[in-house]
Amino acid sequence: MRKRETVAGLYLATLATALALPVTIVTAQDATISDDVVRIGLIEDMSGVYADITGKGAVTAARMAVEEFGGKVLGKTVEVVFADHQNKPDIAASIARKWFDEEKLDAILDVASSSPALAALEVAKQKNKIIALSSPGSVRITNDVCGPYVIHWAYDTYAIAHSTGQALVGAGFDSWYFVTADYAFGHSLEKDTGEVVTARGGKILGSTRLPVGTTDFASALLTAQSSGAKVVALANAGGDTINSIKQAAQFGLTQGGQKLATLAAFINDVHGVGLAEAQGLTITEASYWDMNDATRAWSARFFDKVQAMPNMLQTGTYSSVRHYLKAIEAAGTDETKAVMAKMRELPVQDIFYNGSIRQDGRMVHDMYLFEVKKPAESKKPWDYYELLSKISAEHAFQPLKNSTCSLVTNK
Repeated sequence: MRKRETVAGLYLATLATALALPVTIVTAQDATISDDVVRIGLIEDMSGVYADITGKGAVTAARMAVEEFGGKVLGKTVEVVFADHQNKPDIAASIARKWFDEEKLDAILDVASSSPALAALEVAKQKNKIIALSSPGSVRITNDVCGPYVIHWAYDTYAIAHSTGQALVGAGFDSWYFVTADYAFGHSLEKDTGEVVTARGGKILGSTRLPVGTTDFASALLTAQSSGAKVVALANAGGDTINSIKQAAQFGLTQGGQKLATLAAFINDVHGVGLAEAQGLTITEASYWDMNDATRAWSARFFDKVQAMPNMLQTGTYSSVRHYLKAIEAAGTDETKAVMAKMRELPVQDIFYNGSIRQDGRMVHDMYLFEVKKPAESKKPWDYYELLSKISAEHAFQPLKNSTCSLVTNK
């Protein structure tokens, strides 16, 4: 179940120099690295419904971040460990516990899917270890289950709901029906989006909840179609999103005048469905490979390894690993408290993200609302998105004053 990769590669001097931040200079004599190795863990979906949007791509992104440091930090080897949780929370928790107790892991820097992530998060909190999460979307991570060493990186359901929900209701799409994945992430996404819709005068006409990995969406989609809702919102992800988009096209939802909104879709989903069926979808992401020369160059290297362009879960993993290593470099140690202090102190700054880590553990940054292009508008492979708007960091995420995180409320 577990694979270990010791990542070493050529130092990407040009990129590292361009992106480098001022840090405290620590000599090799001053550095304190436990066991003379920095061990980073990723617990991903390597073979299931979320494998394409997390899996190999997230591991590759982490490796690429380590390669930018020459495979070492403070002169010590950086080791990337990854495992497949099979979308089972108990397995995720067991892996995390074994890594911390027996294999001297320093930090977990991603766990795919909200339910396994919440299970691994509790273990990390018990062990006083850093855990940074890009793949799960549950807002609980920076609310009731927050912790001093817990960071939520790429996105959350609040950011998706407020970006997509506000835009569509503002455009007159004010009645909604949800087709929802029946687990923590799906529930949170439906709840957060529904609150945005109703707060702006819209109506929720109903919802259908289905297990993760459902292949037949016919009944749910026909119910949504007959509801007369202007928006059929897909509160699911990965293979579930692809299957529901394809079947919605077969039933002619959009041809009948309904808007299909994907609340957690990624560029991989668009590629899997194809522009003919995905055109017109609204998608909120924290990054896009084709934003500028630097993102294109990095993504080209990523593509060579994965045969796909990166999504925000994968760029988020790259960003969190890179920031973690910079914090170790600045702290002169891999000791949890010192590294976390530096992670909060230093701005997050790389080719995909510019942000900072808040008191509640939320890494705040800009988000982007895209519309999927028509086939004739796409000029090259993976040229799928048209930027509709940028949502600034201060508006993209839940205001700190509304947080239920004990680190905020107990102050």
